Amino acid sequence: MDWAWDPSLYEGSAPHYAVGRMAYPAALADTLRDALGLDGSGRLLDVGCGPGSLTLLLAPLVASAVGVDADPGMIAEAHRSGAAGIDWRQLRAEELPADLGTFRLVTFAQSFHWMDQPQVARAVRPMIEPDGAWVHVFATTHRGAGGDDVLPHPRPPWDAIDALVAGYLGEVRRAGQGSLPTGTRGGEEDVMRDVGYRGPERLEVVRGDVVERSTEQVVSAVYSLSSSAPHLFGSRLQEFDDDLRRLLRSASPDGTFAERARDVGVVIWRP
Repeated sequence: MDWAWDPSLYEGSAPHYAVGRMAYPAALADTLRDALGLDGSGRLLDVGCGPGSLTLLLAPLVASAVGVDADPGMIAEAHRSGAAGIDWRQLRAEELPADLGTFRLVTFAQSFHWMDQPQVARAVRPMIEPDGAWVHVFATTHRGAGGDDVLPHPRPPWDAIDALVAGYLGEVRRAGQGSLPTGTRGGEEDVMRDVGYRGPERLEVVRGDVVERSTEQVVSAVYSLSSSAPHLFGSRLQEFDDDLRRLLRSASPDGTFAERARDVGVVIWRP
């Protein structure tokens, strides 16, 4: 893959996360509580925590939590949550274990594909307590599921939005200072088995609820992506923003959209 991580991957995106990303459902916390017997004890490590979306959801299930992310803007947003009992750290996953100790639960939500997977998997394994677990959370939270069922408001015109982004940034997906012509890397399960993890156990949190979204939320959803982070547009950012808002006004003159939330996948590995 012709790409290497750099600090600009999510530059400028952090403030848009809380606005543009759909929240993880409470049912995700319930599912992990039941599957792992979480009872308010032990520690949580959320790797690639972003602004703390998953960390904050799961923190009530453990005694204390640590959220780590490489992007300083994400950690700054996480600090603004004001949540007690959570230690936010700016560091790359490749820097683990970083003297953080051991954990009952280590989570990766939409983040592992950005990392040196074998290195991180090896580093984290001794950080997990013998009865603990590594959990991948797979979710698409910036946009809902497709479909032609009738919703109370128009769906955001995602195909047209994607085309608009491509018109400004090119057809090849951007990622920091590089690009991902074939998308993010796969092979996560092979990595986990090679390192010695046991599993996987697969669970699914079924959603399907209809979420109402404003123009501002859809705009922020676009900017929350590494492939359309604000810095990528350079001096044309305002021009793109104007075109994006014009497109959204044509799709919904009153600025209100609706989407059906996507299901959330959970994959559990044991050390």
